[in-house]
Amino acid sequence: MSKPEVPLIAAQNLRKYFPVRGGPFGLGKQFVHAVDGVSFEVAAGETLGIVGESGCGKSTLARLLVGLIAVDEGKINFEGDELGRDISHQALQRGVQMVFQDSYASLNPRLTIAESIAFGPKVQWLDDPQGRALRLMEKVGLEPSRFAARYPHELSGGQRQRVNIARALAMSPRVVVLDEAVSALDKSVEAQVLNLLSDLRDEFGLTYIFISHDLNVVRYISDRVLVMYLGEVVEVGPVDAIYARQAHPYTASLFASMPSMDPDRRTKEPPLAGDPPNPINPPSGCRFHTRCRFAESICQSKTPALKPLLGQSDHMAACHIHEVASGHSLARAGVPA
Repeated sequence: MSKPEVPLIAAQNLRKYFPVRGGPFGLGKQFVHAVDGVSFEVAAGETLGIVGESGCGKSTLARLLVGLIAVDEGKINFEGDELGRDISHQALQRGVQMVFQDSYASLNPRLTIAESIAFGPKVQWLDDPQGRALRLMEKVGLEPSRFAARYPHELSGGQRQRVNIARALAMSPRVVVLDEAVSALDKSVEAQVLNLLSDLRDEFGLTYIFISHDLNVVRYISDRVLVMYLGEVVEVGPVDAIYARQAHPYTASLFASMPSMDPDRRTKEPPLAGDPPNPINPPSGCRFHTRCRFAESICQSKTPALKPLLGQSDHMAACHIHEVASGHSLARAGVPA
C-alpha cells in the first residue's frame, strides 16, 4: 500500500513573540507578535510567494522555517516528519536552505568564493565539498577559474547573490527559502537572477518559498501566493486567481498600490490610509479593521477564520465579507461570490 502524499513542508499554527522590555528597571515586559498563528503547506516542486508590507512577519517566518530562531508554539513538518520530534535541526538544515536579502553581509569576507560555497558541505561531512563548490559555480554562471579565489568585496551585487544561491544548493536541499533575494539588485541583474532561479528549480527539482515586496516578481516566479498582515495570513491562493481578483481588502490595497505605466490610471488617493497598528498590542477581531473601509462592528469583536471562497477550494481568505453567517452587511447582500 503506497504512502499517502504529504506536503514537502508544512507549518501548523506557528507563533513567535519577541520580548520588549519597558518601564523602569526593565519591568512590564511586553511582546511583539511577529508571527501569530500562521499555517500553510507547500507541495514538492511548488513555488509559494509570500507578500505583505514591512513588519508583517515575512522574514521572521522565513527564519522559523530554516531553524534560525526557535518556534514559541506550533509545528513545522518536513516530508511528514515533525521538527524536534521526528527530525533534528541538523537534518532540517540539510533539506531547507535560505538565501538572504543582503548578499554582502551573508558572506564571510575572509573566505574566498569557493571556500564559502564549500563550507556547509564540510561542516555536514558531505562528499567532495570542493568539487561541489566548483560545479555549482558553473551552474550559477560564475567561471571557477575567474571567481573561485576571489573574495566577496571583489564581486558585484548580482555576482554575490549567485554565490549565495550556489552556497544554498551545495547542501543539496529540497526547499530553498528566498528572503527578498532580488530586491537589492538592479532590474537587469534581477531578471538574470530570476531566470537563473527558474532554471535551477527545473534542473534540481527544487521547491521555493519566495518572499518579496515586488508583486510583479512574485507573479512571475510563483505558483501560489500567501498574503500576511500583522503576523497573520489573510489570503492564500493560486497566483492567477489572486492577481485576477483579490478577496481580502488588504490584498486589494496592496495591488492598488502597484505603480502603473498607463497615464489614464493615475492614483488620486492613497489605496490604504494610516499606519499599521502596534504589533505589541494588535487590534481585537480582524487586525485590519482599523484601516479597512468595509469594517463593521463584527470586524472589531470577532476574528475571521481563513476559509475557502465559495466554489474555490484552493483560494482562501480571512474576512467576514465572505461569511454570510457573520452578519456583515456585504455578506448578507451577497457581494462575496
